[in-house]
Amino acid sequence: MRVFIMVAGAFTGAHVWQETAERLVAAGSAVHSVALTGIDPDRPATPSDVGLETHIEDVIAAIDAASGREIVLVGHDYGIHPVLGAADRRAERIARVVYLDCGMPQNGVPALAAVPDQALRAQLAGRAEAGEREGVLAPPAGDEWERWGSTDGVGEAALERLTALAAPQPLGTLFQPLRLTGAVAAVPVSGVLCARNGATIDQVQRLVDFGDPALAALTEPQVTFFELPTGHWPMLSCPAALAEVLLRAADGAGHRLRPAGGETTAPAHLRPFPMDVPELPRDRRGNVDLYVPEGEGPRPAVVFVHGGPVPAGARPSPREWPTLVGYARLAAAEGVVGVTLDHGLHDIADYDRAAADIAAGVERVRADSRVDADRVALWFFSGSGLLTTDWLIKPPAWLRCLAASYPVLAPLPAWGMAGSRFHPARAVDQAGALPVVLLRAGREAPEIAATVDAFVTAAADCAARLELVDVPNGHHGFETLDAPEETVPALRRAMRSVVTHLAR
Repeated sequence: MRVFIMVAGAFTGAHVWQETAERLVAAGSAVHSVALTGIDPDRPATPSDVGLETHIEDVIAAIDAASGREIVLVGHDYGIHPVLGAADRRAERIARVVYLDCGMPQNGVPALAAVPDQALRAQLAGRAEAGEREGVLAPPAGDEWERWGSTDGVGEAALERLTALAAPQPLGTLFQPLRLTGAVAAVPVSGVLCARNGATIDQVQRLVDFGDPALAALTEPQVTFFELPTGHWPMLSCPAALAEVLLRAADGAGHRLRPAGGETTAPAHLRPFPMDVPELPRDRRGNVDLYVPEGEGPRPAVVFVHGGPVPAGARPSPREWPTLVGYARLAAAEGVVGVTLDHGLHDIADYDRAAADIAAGVERVRADSRVDADRVALWFFSGSGLLTTDWLIKPPAWLRCLAASYPVLAPLPAWGMAGSRFHPARAVDQAGALPVVLLRAGREAPEIAATVDAFVTAAADCAARLELVDVPNGHHGFETLDAPEETVPALRRAMRSVVTHLAR
């Protein structure tokens, strides 16, 4: 008989698995929902006595009790840390490890690194550095669970029960590093991504396509992926669908990722720009590349800001991607200087650094003698949409237009940025007369589309100068994903609108 050993995330206990477990049992499997010491009420302990190693031992005990059975370990959120620790020490007993909407913990790294709320993570890191390692982290109140992940799909009653049964998390479980020998690397793996929490298979494939060697292991044949259209707690929002996915994962089914460079066609970010543009050479200056039209200057400029996060080792770097270069050359064809720019958005925690890189790059562009320093536009893409915030707040006089293509315009739930300053919808009422051109993808991912809708509503409420350019059948990254007849008219309209604002 197959047995699923399930380990819950921070603050939560074995009770969260009840409905999923019932469905797995009905399908003929055995289930053991691990009661974690110091969190589950039937395993009380003094917090100072509880660390990650304690929970690893809890999982090992469950593995040892499942003698002679095919074992599938399931770790949700924090639960993946004790799951991996136990699997590393009992690798020969484990048929598969399932990562349920969680990160990829590494040897020597504590679970603190996976705390999604960036402000809380920094606060806890300070406590760890000060030697405060024996306390607890209070569980979220009813309206605070979103700081730990999207509650999409979780009903009011389920959320109330989750809150009522939540327990303080011993700090030792977050501060104690995970220790792995490497044995767990041989165990087959499945990842279950929760799309409403901001993670999709397509996004992971794009990260792999960037060529980051750290992600190459995700393309191994023994690694599969599933996606659920729900928030961070699928055992509460869709237990039947989760049970079905877990059974399929145990059978070795699921989506397999393509290795970087393994496609017969280029990955999306390296496919050709959909328009014919002049083959102007690039002029590299620091972190910017300029594409300067022939003729006398100085001329207005459009600075194109790539999205992200993009792994630091991605090659070619974003400013060389065909889409960004195509936009820059299209701008040059309209008589203005087109600029592509690299910045340091390599991780969700890097928005401050990326903002500084962009500001420095823009000043480098404005200082160029071929550029009219008083006539500059900024054009943002995808995840860099949050970086429009600084430019919406009291925009400088030289900023004549701000544009964005399929942008993310509010932090997604899993990004842990609820208190962040990077929130364009809250800043648009300070944009004054700044024109904003927004290219909107009609088939955008729902979680991103919701941020765009909120921005559009906020812009209407404050009578901002917002121009919407719709691509009704367009997807996120539509330039290289969708038919040119769908995208080219929108690109031409948006570019000419931006250039018109620069000329005023």
